[in-house]
Amino acid sequence: MNKKIWSEIKKAKNILLTLHPSPDGDSIGSNLAFFYALSNMGKKVTLISGDSEFPSNFSTLPGADKIIKKNFFDLELSNYDLFIINDIAATQHISRLKEVVFPKNLKTINIDHHFSNKGIADINLIDTSCPSTSQLIFNLFKSNKIKITPDIAACLFIGLYTDTGGFKYSGTTYKTFQIATELTKLYPDFTQLIFDIENNDHPDRLKFLSLILNSIENYLSDSVAIASLDHQSIKDNDLNPTAVSSSDIANLLKSITGWQIGIAVIEYQSNNIKVSFRTRDSSKFDLSQIAAALGGGGHKAAAGLIIKDKSIDEVKKLIVKTIKKIYPNIDK
Repeated sequence: MNKKIWSEIKKAKNILLTLHPSPDGDSIGSNLAFFYALSNMGKKVTLISGDSEFPSNFSTLPGADKIIKKNFFDLELSNYDLFIINDIAATQHISRLKEVVFPKNLKTINIDHHFSNKGIADINLIDTSCPSTSQLIFNLFKSNKIKITPDIAACLFIGLYTDTGGFKYSGTTYKTFQIATELTKLYPDFTQLIFDIENNDHPDRLKFLSLILNSIENYLSDSVAIASLDHQSIKDNDLNPTAVSSSDIANLLKSITGWQIGIAVIEYQSNNIKVSFRTRDSSKFDLSQIAAALGGGGHKAAAGLIIKDKSIDEVKKLIVKTIKKIYPNIDK
């Protein structure tokens, strides 16, 4: 598989990369690392921000200023001969604006670590044993003798750090720490990157937290906790979109003893609802199964989806019904 990937890269002249909607550190870090590696090979590379506004807390990451503010449908795809799709498990995660269809002239490579990925490209490198796509790309670079510069190291480290929850999530192994050691030797100022990411909140963030945490409801013998926020509340409180994050809330909910599954349900646009799942125990609850049953995907410990044309109340009822169906003994 590695040989096929590098064969296509060597042939390509104009290469496209994209962040996924609501990009996280792994999406940003893995794509910026590839941007630098390909540019150092003399390739013409375009990295676009995709559907969402670029999160400001990643603005000090090397290469962040190289990301072009465009989505997939803003591009003339005939200008590219290769599309490398990093940290994306399905075509709807390339863009949610409309259906993504690849033109015949565009070769595609998909590099990812999500359990729900069935292979969306001409060449697919999917390794679910890696806790982040950045770790997978590090291995890919090393096996093909790609020089890891300090800038590449910074980007890969942040992808690794964020997608492992600061090395706390299941799937993190001694190999992850070995890679982190090598990357931080190359980029010794890594603590400043972490500080910038974790200490760059807007006052709206506190307003958002007060609103959504006030909405917490428990289901299925208190084993499931759901926090929700509707679009009207976001508008009424004039919340900055970058302050609204569902994954952080789901993580906070599952930190409570006894709350086995934490779920954030946010109507980021009218009748367009983002759902994030997190669990305390992925050996008992496979969130990728729950998300897949609802049309989404992800990992055992972290998953999510977008649900359209339903109210928040309808979505919450659907989620609880689905969990109960997959895990009928959850409330016993």
